Amino acid sequence: MGFKNEFLEEQLNAAGFFQYGVVDTMDINFSQEVRAMCEVNTCREHGKTWACPPAVGTVDECKKRIRQYEKMLIFSVKYDLEDSFDFEGMMEGAKQFKKACRAFDKAIKPYLEHYLILSNEGCDLCKECTYPDAPCRFPDRVHGSLEGNGIFVNEIAKLAQVKYNNGANTVTYFGALVCNEKDLKELENLEVK
Repeated sequence: MGFKNEFLEEQLNAAGFFQYGVVDTMDINFSQEVRAMCEVNTCREHGKTWACPPAVGTVDECKKRIRQYEKMLIFSVKYDLEDSFDFEGMMEGAKQFKKACRAFDKAIKPYLEHYLILSNEGCDLCKECTYPDAPCRFPDRVHGSLEGNGIFVNEIAKLAQVKYNNGANTVTYFGALVCNEKDLKELENLEVK
């Protein structure tokens, strides 16, 4: 996959991620077209959570926030479905992917000072989100989505050499660690436990 970092690979594998790869943030295409897909509200999270638009800011604000870092480590998990109409299986996969992202975040938090974790759509930390009436209860644990930040997941997956489509009767969710190159290098020197 073109990525060698024993410590991070150990953490990615422990969280259950399927594939991963790294891209330069300057190579990421940010698009209002992707944001427009959010605004159609297919996932029913638009305007309801601090993890989704419009709470995450404009596409330009998202681009600026992400590009303050140099690298994006893309990761994914493939979930098997009963059939292509297995909505329950898709929702369970989405829920499990969020848990995997939180586990990965918790594992790397002691070693990184400045970074972002992006996940799949929405947020499930609270039974009812405080958006827009009050600040987020867990701002250090909420993870915006790649799509909500205006990123075409199929494009970023191709850049990272991570398979976007993993076969019939599967769903694949994507997330990312956004950080600086020096931080990735420092993590290379950590011992795997």
